[in-house]
Amino acid sequence: MLNSIILINAERTKINEVADKLASTDGISEVYSVAGKYDLIAIVRVKSNDDLANLVTNELSKFESITRTETLIAFRAISRHDLEAMFSFGFEEK
Repeated sequence: MLNSIILINAERTKINEVADKLASTDGISEVYSVAGKYDLIAIVRVKSNDDLANLVTNELSKFESITRTETLIAFRAISRHDLEAMFSFGFEEK
């Protein structure tokens, strides 16, 4: 699984609309409204680099209210949470 973070700026009056639309986009697991340089942060979990490329270049380009993005690719996840267990619904190893 490929994890990435997309930092997003959107038109001020459309931030909530963009956030809702992002949250329902395949590959985006979470969207955060944040303070600071960016308006939104999208957490992306996809199977491959090709899936990420499609999401960023094809899917996000359909969002006219997004004015700027910056994509960060995670090399590894360091967390107290068991991320694999959280995202492997119905898959049990025996």
